[in-house]
Amino acid sequence: MADLSPAAQAIWDAFNATAERVGTFEDYGDALAAAICAAADQPYAVPPWYRGDDYWTYRNGVDAERNRLLTLATELESH
Repeated sequence: MADLSPAAQAIWDAFNATAERVGTFEDYGDALAAAICAAADQPYAVPPWYRGDDYWTYRNGVDAERNRLLTLATELESH
């Protein structure tokens, strides 16, 4: 079993704590990864007050967060 990054480990631990209360099932890392991917792929609306250069700063931040979530999902898929 590969070591997880601190962020992925926190997600894994939180999921396990919940799963223990409701019953576990095998290979739930894939299910957890799918849920994170679904969250990362949600469309987002740009608030109307972002215009011009502010828009790209906002967009770059949203894209960076999406990429971070997808990286965590990939890490959890193989766990």
